[in-house]
Amino acid sequence: MIALKFARAHRLSCEQGMKIAKEIERIPELVEAVLKTNDQIAEVAAHYAHYNNAFFIGRGYMYPVALEGALKLKEISYIHAEGYHAAELKHGPIALLEESMPVIALLNEGPGQEKTLSNVAECKARSAPVLGVITEGDEEARAACDHVIEIPSCPQYSSVIPAAVALQLLSYHIARIRGCPIDQPRNLAKSVTVE
Repeated sequence: MIALKFARAHRLSCEQGMKIAKEIERIPELVEAVLKTNDQIAEVAAHYAHYNNAFFIGRGYMYPVALEGALKLKEISYIHAEGYHAAELKHGPIALLEESMPVIALLNEGPGQEKTLSNVAECKARSAPVLGVITEGDEEARAACDHVIEIPSCPQYSSVIPAAVALQLLSYHIARIRGCPIDQPRNLAKSVTVE
């Protein structure tokens, strides 16, 4: 809402601002829709729980979500996970792609999706399993991946919330399947005790 206020003070029209505000009001509904897919996410997690490494890729709004998804998986399942901007895949990480390196690709509809789909094709060409976080009903993205997690259709700027929730559920289920202590991850402080 603060960003919206700043944008209105500059170039954002009242009409655009109202549209964005209405989408922000939908966030609880979007999160609820993702939570209802918990069982499907648990099924997908079973396919990825045995891997010891993972890459997360996204572009635009989804790049920080890729970073957060990798961080959460690392923290609670002890799987080595790295998040990358999808455009950086060819600058090093591509050398590590193989059957034992799954890629979690944030493929929501919007600008940049075609380029990320191209990255997914590069991963598949190197035998890397691909799990796509896709917009509900996106058959092109579904066909490009080995497994998918669907999130509701919404503008890219608000899709980060349901995408992040989906990745948190994925991490939770992978950690659960691996027998990790989810509520007390090793070496992580739940509060800051030192400066």
